[in-house]
Parts: sequence; structure tokens; C-alpha cells
Amino acid sequence: MESIKFNPTVTNSSSSSTPIVMAFPVSDELLGTFVPIAVYWIYSGIYVMLGDLNHYRLHTKAEEETKNVVSKGTVVKGVLVQQAFQIAVSLLLFTFMSGDSGVVLPQPSFPVIILQFIVAMVVLDTWQYFMHRFMHINKFLYKHIHSKHHSLVVPYAFGALYNHPLEGLILDTIGGALSFLISGMTPRTAIFFFSFATIKTVDDHCGLWLPGNLLHVFFNNNSAYHDIHHQLYGTKYNFSQPFFITWDKILGTHMPYSLEKRKEGGFEARPIKKID
Repeated sequence: MESIKFNPTVTNSSSSSTPIVMAFPVSDELLGTFVPIAVYWIYSGIYVMLGDLNHYRLHTKAEEETKNVVSKGTVVKGVLVQQAFQIAVSLLLFTFMSGDSGVVLPQPSFPVIILQFIVAMVVLDTWQYFMHRFMHINKFLYKHIHSKHHSLVVPYAFGALYNHPLEGLILDTIGGALSFLISGMTPRTAIFFFSFATIKTVDDHCGLWLPGNLLHVFFNNNSAYHDIHHQLYGTKYNFSQPFFITWDKILGTHMPYSLEKRKEGGFEARPIKKID
């Protein structure tokens, strides 16, 4: 198991020249479990600290208060429950999958890491597109599982992972495991990949169109694109998440949009194709 060790030195009182080294091993698998959760709350917390930012909102504050049927306190509790569930599942998997050899896997070259990132992104996108779309097609799954996420018609940052725990298991935990295994990345690389995927997911649900957002520059799948999907008219479109829009375009579920300025400030993402 690959690990990072912190080695504080304590001086032995009986001999000032004999240090006592205490090692506190933290495995990369554990970091890969907990760091993305910390990133989730830190990054979404930044959006909270920025305030309402009415000139950049995709919906008015009044829409958020009237269209969303759950309180923010309930959302926080729901996200924490899902994250606790995912931690338990991850630790259980590590218990059965970890070997006792203590072999530390070497990090590949930077170009190989980039390639692994791309492969993992494609795998995660593919898994999440088809599972996400199936949860909309299957009325039972939508009613009892996926509708929880869509109770936030007006998304906001820390509500990105407000899901039923079973949905989190299917889309995120299994999807993440597949992307990790197929890409062949090391546990240390996975820390950075899943942290990046977390940032992307939070950003897609932030409900804002901020100038200079680099994620909007590099990805067409962004906060406005995903906002279309969260509207009552858009639940048959824009299933792709969290990186690309490829599967939507290939399978005819892509809904292009225009970004219009509202008179009262902010923006509105409007579909530019006829809605079935």
C-alpha cells in the first residue's frame, strides 16, 4: 500500500543526541477517500463566501427560494450522509483489495499521467451518462432515487452531491472505481484526479456564470449546460457529466442553449431547440 509518512523527531531526555522518530503512515488510498471530500466543502464554501453575486446568477434568489423544495440544512445533512456512506464503502473495498506487500508503486512519467487522466475522464463520463440517463428512463429509479437530486431545480455549489446514497454508490463510487482501474493510475494520481472531478462537479452546480472561469473555457459541459438539465423542461436532455458533452451529441440528447442577460441582473440559459 502506497503511503505518505510524517516523521516528527522527538529528543530523548536521557541523551540529547539520540532522536526518537515517530512515523504516522497515511496511505494514498485513505487520502484518495478523504481529500476529495475536504475539497468539496472547501470549494463549495468559497462560493458561499462570495455571496449572492446577483449579476452572475443563472436564476434569481427568489426562484431559488420558491422552486427548491428542500432547505439548505437538509441538503447539508443529505450530502454528509452520502459522503459517510461512500467512505464506508471505500474503506470496505480497501480492506479486501489491499495487499500486505508494502510495495510502493512508482509514479509514471508526466505524459503518462496526463493520458491516464484523459482515459479516466472518458470512462467516468461514459459510466455516468448511461447510468444517469437510465435513472431518468426508469420511472421507479427516478421516483425513489434520482428525484432527490432534482428537488434542487435551482442548483447551488454545496448541493452538487445532494443525492440518494444508492445513486452516489452507483454513479460516483462504482464509476470512480472503474475509471481508476481502467486508466491504470496509481492511488497517488487518483487523489488529484478525484479532487479535480469534485471541483468540476461543484462548479457545474454552482448556479453562476462567472467571467474568467477556466472550467468554462476548457469544458462545454458547464454550469449553464447542466442548468438546462435541472429545469423541468430539460430532464430529457444534457445527461452528460461531469466533463464532456460527447455522449449527448452522439445519442441525440444534446440541448444547446443561449445565455441571455436578464433585465434584473444575471443570466438565463435558454434552450435553442424545440423541446419534445
